[in-house]
Amino acid sequence: MTLNDGIVALGLTLPAGAEDKLEVFLALLAKWNRVYNLTAIRDFDQMVTHHLLDSLAVLPHLGKDVRTLVDVGSGGGLPGLTLAICRPDLQVTSVEANQKKAAFQQQVKIELGLANVSIHCRRVEALAGIFDAAISRAFAELADFVGLAGHLARRLLAMKGGYPQAEIGNLPVGWRVAETMKLAVPGLDAERHLIVLEKI
Repeated sequence: MTLNDGIVALGLTLPAGAEDKLEVFLALLAKWNRVYNLTAIRDFDQMVTHHLLDSLAVLPHLGKDVRTLVDVGSGGGLPGLTLAICRPDLQVTSVEANQKKAAFQQQVKIELGLANVSIHCRRVEALAGIFDAAISRAFAELADFVGLAGHLARRLLAMKGGYPQAEIGNLPVGWRVAETMKLAVPGLDAERHLIVLEKI
């Protein structure tokens, strides 16, 4: 599955130059990963499906009313940097406590000229500000996500594998599931869900 094939399969129309930037991002991720262990996935083709296309699958569900997004525990910049590349109108704040991963993201920002991205190397609990939404990808259980990032946004977007029924049952008081969506990631034979949480 090539990146272009995946973008077509997802039905996405990306801004001019976005696909080229995604290719550069992927090349940088593969290069840095050999030294800094940014991700457990080493195979380039798997990086396309498991990282880029997996991140892009949420793009159609990110409403135009979301103008400011904070990516919590973003690791190598997924999905935050991917979404920032494809939505230049979106202001993305990336929060990553690991210095090497944050340094990688900073390098990507510089090389791709991502003016709509700010990167913070700190724990999410220490971040202040109010955003339209917060997103996480395999970051923590839903209750922990709410506990760590609930002060940043009234809407939390959790990217999950299988449907997290038990986690939903353990949501803190004051939060509810607003929507659940099954995501189809081209070339990825695994369950993916987007769980949208809202503050009541």
